[in-house]
Amino acid sequence: MRLQVKNLPIGTGDIAIAVLCDKDATRLDLRPADRVLLKFGHKKIVATIDIIGRVNGAPQRDHKKQVICCGEIGLFLEVQYALGVKTGDIIEILSEKKPISISYIKKKLEGKRLEKDELYAIINDITEGNLSEAEITYFVAACYLHELNMTEITHLTYAMVETGEQLKLHQHIIVDKHCIGGVAANRTSMMIVPILAAAGLTVPKTSSRSITSAAGTADTVEVLCPVVFSLADMKRIVHKTGGCLVWGGAMSLAPSDDKIIQVEHPVSLDPTGQLLASIMAKKKSVGATHVLIDIPVGRGAKITDLKDAISLQGKFEELSKRLGMKVAVIITDGSQPVGNGIGPALEARDVLWTLKNSARGSILLKEKSVTMAGILLELTGKVPKGKGYHIALDILESGKAYEKFIEVITAQGGKEIRPDQIPMAKKSYIVTAWKSGKVTHIDNGIMNKIARIAGAPHDQEAGVYLFCHKGTIVRRGDKLFSIHSDAPERLKYAIDIAKKENGFEIG
Repeated sequence: MRLQVKNLPIGTGDIAIAVLCDKDATRLDLRPADRVLLKFGHKKIVATIDIIGRVNGAPQRDHKKQVICCGEIGLFLEVQYALGVKTGDIIEILSEKKPISISYIKKKLEGKRLEKDELYAIINDITEGNLSEAEITYFVAACYLHELNMTEITHLTYAMVETGEQLKLHQHIIVDKHCIGGVAANRTSMMIVPILAAAGLTVPKTSSRSITSAAGTADTVEVLCPVVFSLADMKRIVHKTGGCLVWGGAMSLAPSDDKIIQVEHPVSLDPTGQLLASIMAKKKSVGATHVLIDIPVGRGAKITDLKDAISLQGKFEELSKRLGMKVAVIITDGSQPVGNGIGPALEARDVLWTLKNSARGSILLKEKSVTMAGILLELTGKVPKGKGYHIALDILESGKAYEKFIEVITAQGGKEIRPDQIPMAKKSYIVTAWKSGKVTHIDNGIMNKIARIAGAPHDQEAGVYLFCHKGTIVRRGDKLFSIHSDAPERLKYAIDIAKKENGFEIG
C-alpha cells in the first residue's frame, strides 16, 4: 500500500513510530505495536505502528477531529529523518515479520545459553532499531535472571563492537581507562588524558554524559570546549594532540549499548555480563590495547561490598584476556566524592586548579589521578615498574600536563581560561556543621541528589562545593559545603533537602 506522508512534530528520542487511521490499519491487518517496513526511494526503515481511532485496541466512532485521515501516514521525527521525507510525499508500507532475535531473547528467558550468532542477531537488531523498548527490556531482564557466562559475554562484546563504528589509529599502543561509576566529582579522565598524552602515549578518550549524577565527564569538559565530534574529527584531534576528551554518544561506537542503558536505568537493572560487555566494547571500539578499570567500593558507591568488587575485578581480567587486551583493574575508595566541586562548572574549576598545581586544587583528585596514570605508564611499558607514580607526578607538577590539556581543548575548539573566569551561579547557600568532631562519611548519592536538585548538570553553573572531606576535624558552625543555583525555587528545594539529609556524618 502507498500512503501520503504527514510529518508530525513529535519524537521519541529513539523509537521509530508511524501512525495510521483505523481503516487503513484494518486493510493491512495491523494492530498497535506491529512492525511495518517503510520505503521511500532507496531509503527504508522498520517502524512500530500506532493507530488513530482505537482505544485499548477497540475502534472509536468519532473520527471528525482525527489527526491522520485515511490514505495518510503520520511519521514521528525519527522516521522523517531516516527517510528524508516531507509532508505530501508518497511512501510504501509493507508489513514486517517479527525479528528472529525475539526467539533468542525468549530462549535466554528460559535460562538457556546463547550462541555467538544469536547474540549477534539480538545486538544487530537493537542497533538497527528492529526491537522495541519492551523487547530490549526483556533481553536485559533475561540476562539479569540468567547470568551470561564468560563465553556469552565475550560474544556479546564483539557483537557490540562489530555492529558499530570503530576508530582505526594504527598505533601499536592505545591507552584507555574507565570507572564503573557511583562516585561524585570523579574527574580523573580530565587529569589522566593530558598526563599520559604528555608522556607520549595515545589516549582516545570517549566519555558519557550524566545519567544519575550531577555531571558526567563529557558535561564537565563541555564547560571548556565542544565535545560533540564525528569519528573522523576525533581521529584528527588524537593525531594532532595524542589524546581527546569527547562525548561517546555523538558517534556510533558500540551504539547498541546506549539503547540497552536507556532501558536499564528506569528499573535500576545492570546485569554483570552486560556491564562487562558494555565497558569493554567501548574500549575495543576505539582500538584500546591497554586499559585501566577503576572499581570504587564503599558505602554510598555503586559497589558497597569488597567481595563483589574482587569478583568483578576477576571477571574484567578474564574478559580482557579473551579480547586480547592488557588490563589493570584497581579497587579504589568510593566512600566519598573525589573532588571538591560537584556539577559541571564547579568540577571544571577543580580540574583546572589541580592541573595548575594551585593550592585551591583537589588533593584527592590529584592523588587518585597520578596513581592511575602511573599504573598505565607501567602497564604499557613506557616506564619501568615502580617508577610510574613518580613520573606521572613529575609530568603534573612540571606543568606539562596542564600544557597538554590546553592543547587538547584548543584542538576541540575551546581556549585557555582561568578557573575563576568560569561562570558560577550567583545565588548560594552554605551548610554548616551542627556539631564539632571528625567527618566520618560523605554520601555520594546525597551529594549528587542535592547538586541535581540545584540544577546540575543541565544548568552548568549549578551544583555543590565541598569545603572538607572524610577525616577533617570540624567545629560547630564550620562550613561543610555550599549549594549553588540561579533558580530560586531549585535553590530553596535543594536547601530543604540538605536540611533533612545533608550527606555528612560527624563522629
